[in-house]
Amino acid sequence: MPVVQANGIQIAYETAGSGPPLALIAGLGYDRWMWRKMIPGLTQHFQVIAFDNRGVGGSDKPAGPYTAQMLADDTAGLLQALGVERAAVMGHSMGGFVAQALVLSRPELVGQLILAATNFGGPRHIPITAEAMAVLTDVTGDPVERFLRGILVSCAPGFSEAQPETVAEWLDYRLRNPIDPAAYHAQMMIGLGLISEAASFERRLQEVRAPTLILFGEHDKVVPMGNAELLARQIQGSRVHMLRNAGHFFPLETPRAAVEAVVRFLKS
Repeated sequence: MPVVQANGIQIAYETAGSGPPLALIAGLGYDRWMWRKMIPGLTQHFQVIAFDNRGVGGSDKPAGPYTAQMLADDTAGLLQALGVERAAVMGHSMGGFVAQALVLSRPELVGQLILAATNFGGPRHIPITAEAMAVLTDVTGDPVERFLRGILVSCAPGFSEAQPETVAEWLDYRLRNPIDPAAYHAQMMIGLGLISEAASFERRLQEVRAPTLILFGEHDKVVPMGNAELLARQIQGSRVHMLRNAGHFFPLETPRAAVEAVVRFLKS
């Protein structure tokens, strides 16, 4: 597994495919594994750069708290270490916070932007639903029970029954890669650090000039779909695409539809 030294840490990454570069930024508590079902389709069109954020996978796990800007600087350092002067950037959930920080601080690095299942922070975003919050903060029961409860609220209705093999693979990944509580909390502070209006990206998004796609699953209860329109109002010329029969984890739920939406946007 290759690593580079960037922004003072070791970052684990992988590249595959050829064509224009596309960097994928994972969400809270996940490494590049979360993109595994999308990468084969994307590599038919792009040089895909998938990596582990600080705190997960093969990358360093320094003490937190972390910030969106810190991880944006990690991403910029990785791209520069790989000789990538400009890339399309896709960030999912927490990774969407990182992508927003990156496009605002280093606009020359971001040719196109995809904000997936994310929000701009601050007091005017639509928060996680009460149902999802209750499930995701319930730490009772064994790890398998907690995982299955999380799947029910994070994915589209009927996902577990329709895709038992994906659920089994996902559970196996999580059991083999248990969450490091300290690193997880350090990453969680990225979102918590954006709660105030002053820290929010909301007003600053008017500065974004990169063509932007806002990609959501229609059944997302973790970052409700209404956030897509809120983002679109702030980013000039952005477009919204809703993935049907998908929840928060559409890269695993409906990877083919997600790849089609990304390819169509990036090649338009």
